[in-house]
Amino acid sequence: MRRDSIFYRLFQQSPALVFELLETPPANATDYRFDSVAVKEPKFEIDGVFLPPDTEDAGVVYFCEVQFQKDEQLYERLFGESFLYFYRNRNRYSNWSVVVIYPTRSIEQSDISPYRSLLNSTQVKRVYLDELGDIQKLPLGLALMVLTTAKEEQAPEEARYLVTKTQEEVTEPAVSSAIIEMIKTIMVYKFTELSRQEVEAMMGISLQDTRVYREAKAEGRQEGRQEGRQEGRQEGRQEGR
Repeated sequence: MRRDSIFYRLFQQSPALVFELLETPPANATDYRFDSVAVKEPKFEIDGVFLPPDTEDAGVVYFCEVQFQKDEQLYERLFGESFLYFYRNRNRYSNWSVVVIYPTRSIEQSDISPYRSLLNSTQVKRVYLDELGDIQKLPLGLALMVLTTAKEEQAPEEARYLVTKTQEEVTEPAVSSAIIEMIKTIMVYKFTELSRQEVEAMMGISLQDTRVYREAKAEGRQEGRQEGRQEGRQEGRQEGR
């Protein structure tokens, strides 16, 4: 399941969602926009950046990393790229902050000693989704994040609950529709091996043959092929020994 794709869709739809993870969100959180930014010389791109509105007062830029696979040099890359971008754009921003989202603590980089001062500072927020609590007691935005990590046997029930909660609590039709569409998307990504009819039966609501649905199915098949090739190479090496 491409969880980074899911989170980027979430943040594009509702940039203020990331600030629900912070104890002290900016006062103008609803005015931020989610984007990717490029840095030249050396050239690279940072995917998850929350940019403050263009006003006379310089705002805080937030860098967000969604990490669902172990990367033993994540902080080297994340801080290196973030600091370089901030340095190149110092006149535009008054400060910086970093949010790192993990499914669980076990995915975090093992050696964090070189960055302990940064990681323990108020400018860096590490979020472990499995520690946010019961999905049915969370605000809808956070619940959507946690749904991406739900076990397959629990996900259908949780998804149905969130659909019902959205229909009951969100009065604005456009917002309600967008949230339910995101729940559908998460479930399609999570169960790419099932047919549309099977996912519909699981959730109790209909799924349209949308571009998002087709992309999710295609990505699922691609991941399956990649995993199959990796397993095949691993088995071949073991047999060779």
